[in-house]
Amino acid sequence: MTILIRALGNRTLHLLVTAAAGTAFAVNVAPVFSAEPFDHDYKAYAAVLRAHVVDDRVNYLTLQENRTALDAVVNDLGRVTASELVEWTREQQIAYWVNAYNAFTLQVIIEHYPITRRWFNFFSPASSIKQISGVWSTLRWRAGGNEMTLDDIEHGTLRQHYDEPRIHFAVNCASISCPPLKPQPYIGEHLERQLILAVRDFLASDLGVKVETNTLHVSSMLNWFGDDFIEQYSRLVDTTGSAKTRALLGVIAKYGPRDAARVARSGNARIRFLRYDWSLNDTAARKR
Repeated sequence: MTILIRALGNRTLHLLVTAAAGTAFAVNVAPVFSAEPFDHDYKAYAAVLRAHVVDDRVNYLTLQENRTALDAVVNDLGRVTASELVEWTREQQIAYWVNAYNAFTLQVIIEHYPITRRWFNFFSPASSIKQISGVWSTLRWRAGGNEMTLDDIEHGTLRQHYDEPRIHFAVNCASISCPPLKPQPYIGEHLERQLILAVRDFLASDLGVKVETNTLHVSSMLNWFGDDFIEQYSRLVDTTGSAKTRALLGVIAKYGPRDAARVARSGNARIRFLRYDWSLNDTAARKR
């Protein structure tokens, strides 16, 4: 990994960061001489989550009414430069990107809250992140020294560079069927334990896995991203079937609740995928 910095007096610094993964990108940043160290404990973000995440849902109304703290968190995430990021541990980098994805998602929801149906989008619930035009592929935030979309963070960064499929249980798409937003941020120092808990909690819920004799009814999220699990999990069970099927059974065997893990290891398990509910994970919806 190399970092080339050319300083032009007190003018702009030009940074060329070449990561070990082989990517290269250029970032222009103003020199900062007295910046405070980045808070890897995410104390400000933790306070936002504690105040607005209720069980597996978010109180978007109160978050919108008290959005100053969230906006400050987003601004802090945006101040991280490429040269800072490459000096962090792998776990700190993953925690940063997961927290950024989730915080940006919260912000875009309250920017459009209450969400209403676009006149041409009748295939998604009326109150859904999918009603926000360009939410994943067009809207951009500052993160890691670049202007990035949510797809850039999830698919172009986390999935492409870190070989950590459990991030799918940590990033939150603001929907009922998505692995829920946790009431605390991800922290590099505790990342392994937090990811294990995220996987176990989701698979233990009815949204993650339901057992019916030898059939496992599994979240469609695992269908969409199942290939990401093949390398690490496809050899954990002794069964026939595609590499993706074996990988999903391996995940369930390792992290699923006892009855689901038993079926996954049985050698004759079948997988069916659950319908995905894209309705907004809003506490207000639960009250109706």
